[in-house]
Amino acid sequence: MTRMAQSAERLVGRDADLETLAGLIGLIGLVGNERAAKGRHVLLAGDAGVGKTRILRELRGRAVADGRQAFVGHCLDFGDSAEAYLPFTEILDNITTALPAVVAQVADVHPALLRMAPVARALGGADTADQEALDRGNLFAAIHALLERAAEQAPVLVVVEDTHWADQSTRDLLTFLFTRPFIGPVTIVASYRADDLHRRHPLRRQLAEWTRLPSVERVHLGRLSDDDVRLLVAELAGDLGVDVESVVRRAEGNAFFAEELVQAAGTDELPWDLADLLLVRLEQLDATAREVVDTASAAGRNVSDELLEAVAGLDRATLDAGLRQAIERAILVPREDGYYLFRHALLGEAVYDDLLPGERVRLHQRYVEALRGDLVTGSAAGLARHARLAGDHETALEAGIAAGDEAAATGGPDEASQHYQQAIAQLAVRAASDHDTQRLVDLVVKASDAMVAAGHADRAGKLAREQRESLPPDAPGLWRAQLMTVEIETSFAYVNDVQVGELAEAAMAALPEDAPPLVRARLLAAYARTLMIYRRHDDAERAGQEALALAEELGRTGLAAEVAATLAGTWGRSPQSRIEPLRAAVARAAKAGALHPELRARIQLGYALDAADRLDEAGENYRSAFLLGVERGVPWAPYSFDARTAWLGHLYKVGRWDEALALTEAYGIPPALSPWLEANRLMIEQDRGADRGDEARRLRPSWKQEVATASESVPVEIKAAGARGDVAAILEAYDAGVETLGRTWGEWFGGNTRLSAVAVGAISAVIPGLPAGERRQVLAQVDRIVAAGMRPAEAKPRWGLEGQAWTARLAAEGLRVHWLAGIDPPEQEELVDAWRKAVAAFQVFPHVLELAWSRARLAEVLRAGGDTAGTRELVDQARESAKQLGAEPLLEHLRTLGTTTTPQRSGAGPSGRLTARESEILALVAAGRSNGEIGTQLFISTKTVSVHVSNILAKLGASGRTEAAAIGRRRGLVE
Repeated sequence: MTRMAQSAERLVGRDADLETLAGLIGLIGLVGNERAAKGRHVLLAGDAGVGKTRILRELRGRAVADGRQAFVGHCLDFGDSAEAYLPFTEILDNITTALPAVVAQVADVHPALLRMAPVARALGGADTADQEALDRGNLFAAIHALLERAAEQAPVLVVVEDTHWADQSTRDLLTFLFTRPFIGPVTIVASYRADDLHRRHPLRRQLAEWTRLPSVERVHLGRLSDDDVRLLVAELAGDLGVDVESVVRRAEGNAFFAEELVQAAGTDELPWDLADLLLVRLEQLDATAREVVDTASAAGRNVSDELLEAVAGLDRATLDAGLRQAIERAILVPREDGYYLFRHALLGEAVYDDLLPGERVRLHQRYVEALRGDLVTGSAAGLARHARLAGDHETALEAGIAAGDEAAATGGPDEASQHYQQAIAQLAVRAASDHDTQRLVDLVVKASDAMVAAGHADRAGKLAREQRESLPPDAPGLWRAQLMTVEIETSFAYVNDVQVGELAEAAMAALPEDAPPLVRARLLAAYARTLMIYRRHDDAERAGQEALALAEELGRTGLAAEVAATLAGTWGRSPQSRIEPLRAAVARAAKAGALHPELRARIQLGYALDAADRLDEAGENYRSAFLLGVERGVPWAPYSFDARTAWLGHLYKVGRWDEALALTEAYGIPPALSPWLEANRLMIEQDRGADRGDEARRLRPSWKQEVATASESVPVEIKAAGARGDVAAILEAYDAGVETLGRTWGEWFGGNTRLSAVAVGAISAVIPGLPAGERRQVLAQVDRIVAAGMRPAEAKPRWGLEGQAWTARLAAEGLRVHWLAGIDPPEQEELVDAWRKAVAAFQVFPHVLELAWSRARLAEVLRAGGDTAGTRELVDQARESAKQLGAEPLLEHLRTLGTTTTPQRSGAGPSGRLTARESEILALVAAGRSNGEIGTQLFISTKTVSVHVSNILAKLGASGRTEAAAIGRRRGLVE
């Protein structure tokens, strides 16, 4: 009989790594150091077999010895049959067993906890019939609250192993727990195989996000040193006479490989490949034990005793004998909960890979037969996986649909969508029957709901459209109406080319009178919202009221809350009259626990408050909506993201730029939304002096996905073009932005006036240096822009404070360009009055930066007219704001306006230094201006200009205007 190597009793070569982990989670640290006591979350990376599980087992032992509670959950490699929240199901099972009273208390406050199977078994399941089951926010908050309450008993350590196999819902839940602070001592350690993360691995993106969090630390577990491997071999081998140096050479620092090499010592010839080496261990088993191990490998990393007995087909005594031998040979490890797992995942993989294809199919068939019986263990996802691998397509279809329903009920939309799409693919290749097509349509609706909940509304709309277009010409109207309803609903969540008005009318025409009430209610809700967009308010009210009555009758509280938000936010009423109905809609949705309708009602309430010029209230509403989305784990849901951008915009306007920039540093943002935040970041950085024009232009392709990006990136392009004196680029960026935004938002979209004012302001910085002939051509473009940006007086609804402020600014910028160009210039009183109106408007509509710039522009005009005191007061006010903001371009501009004299940058000629007025006139002479043009711009007579020019020529010793300009440039008197 082959002698067994003993297992290592102590952890070899990992003392420093263990101390690092213990310190990070707060097991060691300065006494009284609260951060050390609470610890940080840890990502433990390492290659397969390097010892992650072993060191985590040691860490858990230390934590328990320290009086902590330790709960562990394992991720499993189920491929496309993933179960939502699999490791947290195991963790909650342990918590429910250890702390049943705490679980019951938390479930009373957070009933979403009842969706999780261990809690449901102990306390009874939640009512998940409604569509709100797909909302993960309540579940995330419930699990967070449970860990907080558990930590009141004793510090909590949560370990999630093998997250490279984690399902998407588990990854999202970890993101939520990492980003939402715990009040009590709760720390999470998540391990993963670093060598498994290929370029497109789904964990890679989230690891990048997690490692940027201040609450998360990444630790890489490296290979053992040669000396450590020697110590490990000595610990394992005892007196077996192992060739230590051979093991050291071949193990290459991998602890698991070293253990297997020691175990296989004494065989004739050791294979170099690890998988082959693992099979050496299996050759030491008798036939019964090998059959047990083979059977277990088809289940995955672990299998319950009940399921293994049902599948193995052995009598109890024979099964126990096989299990005993597999455990003694350190192939299987028993758990206290009645499960067996392979000592290492690599071992289970090697066993399964060694099976013949026919053996695998037969094993999976036996699992299907067992799981279809009356077993306590097992899941629909597991049954679907075994059925697919066994070639049992009908069972795979039925189980896949059931798995999708289970995932949806648990709050795992990604996994639900995955299971539904697999079922759709299976149905699509079958011979079409009315029954199958109806099932297919129903599945598309379910899959689309799951996709929307997971943040993929675009994919949901595409799925529904493709399925509708594939229907036969004589397909029942019900099917078309159901699929068109999904297209309409999803079109509200992302920028697209869906002709929603035509689609809604077609769906209503296709809907049969005897349609199921829920189908009718959903379509009517979508139809009412569409009618609101087209301002058919009376028709929208009728459709909405019918949808609301049906939703209430069916007990669909989420749908009812959605309709209530539509009815409350009708654009047919004044902004002020919408406020209280929207507050009621928010309260209704919150009471129903319908997160997305609540977020939608909140963002509509903010817009109504903004339009009613209740700006501070609007800002607070945006903030609370944004925080709600973050707290509930859906920061990128459509209305949650809208709240973020609205709150960001409010912070920017009131001058809280650092807070605004923090909102652009987003973790886990979907690629389609990232450009919008990026544009806001570029805007603030540009206002602080950075050159961001090229980066802004690179955002143009993203306009197709999110048109609102253009509203923030185009001003950045325009200002950058103005700074480099490129009028053509200013005009091109302006026209591109207006065309894009106007196509989506309508001809008189609000941002048009702002874009026009920014464009004209940028041109004003360039036009003084242009030749006279070219200036006239540019002014024609300026007049076009001003006319396009001025909203007709009869347009509805009326401008609010923001629109009024930008209108005043646009008018003043237009006059200023003519003044600077010296062509059809305004009278000084007209120009001063225009800029005073702009200043006043930005005082009423609080925009710190634009008020400061308006004051600076007014100061220029007053200085040109000789109002020294007025200039100084305005410059001081603008400078104070610019300093607080860190607006370097504005500060630089103000340096030329801070006194009544323009600073001389070098000495003048023999007749003395140039006066302030002479310096101004020299600059205009160098720009090619005539005496008449100079007089018009500076509000002085042509004769006075002539006198100043004569003095300049004398002081510089120049024979004419051209030579004076050259001397001025050479001496640094002019740019």
